[in-house]
Amino acid sequence: MEGDIQLLIDYLRQKNSENPNFFYAVQCEDDQFTGNVLWADPKARSDFAYFGDTVTFDTTYRSNRYRLPFAPITGVNHHGQPVLFGCAFIMSETEASFVWLFNTWLTAVSGHHPVSITTDHDVVLRSAVMQVFPETRHRFCKWHIFKKCQEKLSHVFLKHPTFEVDFHKCVNLTESVEEFESCWFSLVDRYELRDHDWLQAIYSDRKQWVPVYLRDTFFAEMSITQRSDSMNSYFDGYINASTNLQHFFKLYEKALESRNEKEVRADYDTMNTSPALKTPSPMEKQASELYTRKLFSRFQEELFETLTFMASKVDDGDEDRITYQVSKFGEDNKPYYVKFNVLKMRAACSCQMFEFSGLLCRHILAVFRVTNVLTLPSHYILRRWTRNARSSVVIEESSADVYTNYLESQTVRYNTLRHEAFRFVDEAMKSSADSYDVALTALKEAAKEVLNAAKNDGRSSAFSNGRNKVASAGDKGTEKFSSGTRDDMDKKIQQLRNEVERASRKCEVYRANLLSVLKDIEDHKLQLSINVQNIKISMKDNL
Repeated sequence: MEGDIQLLIDYLRQKNSENPNFFYAVQCEDDQFTGNVLWADPKARSDFAYFGDTVTFDTTYRSNRYRLPFAPITGVNHHGQPVLFGCAFIMSETEASFVWLFNTWLTAVSGHHPVSITTDHDVVLRSAVMQVFPETRHRFCKWHIFKKCQEKLSHVFLKHPTFEVDFHKCVNLTESVEEFESCWFSLVDRYELRDHDWLQAIYSDRKQWVPVYLRDTFFAEMSITQRSDSMNSYFDGYINASTNLQHFFKLYEKALESRNEKEVRADYDTMNTSPALKTPSPMEKQASELYTRKLFSRFQEELFETLTFMASKVDDGDEDRITYQVSKFGEDNKPYYVKFNVLKMRAACSCQMFEFSGLLCRHILAVFRVTNVLTLPSHYILRRWTRNARSSVVIEESSADVYTNYLESQTVRYNTLRHEAFRFVDEAMKSSADSYDVALTALKEAAKEVLNAAKNDGRSSAFSNGRNKVASAGDKGTEKFSSGTRDDMDKKIQQLRNEVERASRKCEVYRANLLSVLKDIEDHKLQLSINVQNIKISMKDNL
């Protein structure tokens, strides 16, 4: 054992000597090596900076004859592929070992805590996570619980062939906490399992693995029922329970090379091919230019599905927040509810897909369709899902696309005016006929004012009215100024205003051009990186 461990440490020292950014650490107590080792290569540390919002820590691999746990720390990149953030060998799965591991790993990745972390269902791990990541949402891997269920309830599976399907439906297909609770107790009663110790234990921990309790937190998964691709998959086909430590690093490096090649291919496809659009929607075109191919495909699916959904207003709420009921044609008994803030262009759906995956659901997109929202508001475009996720250029998202901002501002104004108009009409219709006449007269007068403002562009009229009010309320002595002097002042002020507006427009154009240049530079850098990787792959294939 000591000889194999020394081989491991020698390997890590060599990697560190080749590149000082290769991080590794060994745990020692009283000058004695405990057998716990952690490392993170430069790419892993860099990837965490871009995609470290959600993390998976997997201790299910037993990769050598000493049953020394190999624990990869993984996440999800902008293509939805598993990405590595670090690895560890742990001699003993004690709370102290895991606490050391998490704290050391945080040092490697600059102390940034993830939003969420997924681990095996284990009380020791839970305690360590609570100590090191007190603000991080901790989830137990649902698929490991399902696998354990087959072991703990094998007699039930044999006796009742329908139990597995019913169990999966209860966990994955329930839409609310109340529905899950009702379904769970119905399940355990039907199969006479209410007193089963293991089922009682996982029920007690339900808030850490059942989807309905976790939808309000980001886990970078495209659906509630999807298995996390990073859990138990990064090293699939390379490392298994029979792999010994002497062969480990050769297989480890092959796995890294394979994953890097897949990412390069996905980058190439995103940068050099254009997806087929299914609708004339400006939102679909915008998304196709922002998201990676994999993520755009998922978004396009949600957008296309809005054609089969109806959104109807059910509650005006306060002045700015409206509630819509959204349901599929013919399925009115399965509604979703979307609360939409017209002024802030923010929406929240009862399905919580955006909170869970970072992509807008078909229900919110259906509300956007009926409220004339033409493009995705910038706060709904997560940078980690875009083709420029790795870009080193930090650009304010609100100024990244001048045309998009223009459409957003137009949409906000349209929705605000429409909301106020409908509210005005509703109030008028609730009252008497006199109120109706007053409202109709007011609308006609407002229409005239809007027409005049449109003709004068709102500027000359506003300035003239303001000047006249000041003149009438001020000292009469000001009348000694000649009308010619006033006209000269008006012309000068208007001239200065025009110059300011021209300068502002030029700045906007310069900023748009600068952003375009920066984007081209980033695209060129990415293209060069892809070309280099393709050459390496080609050379390897020729060899």
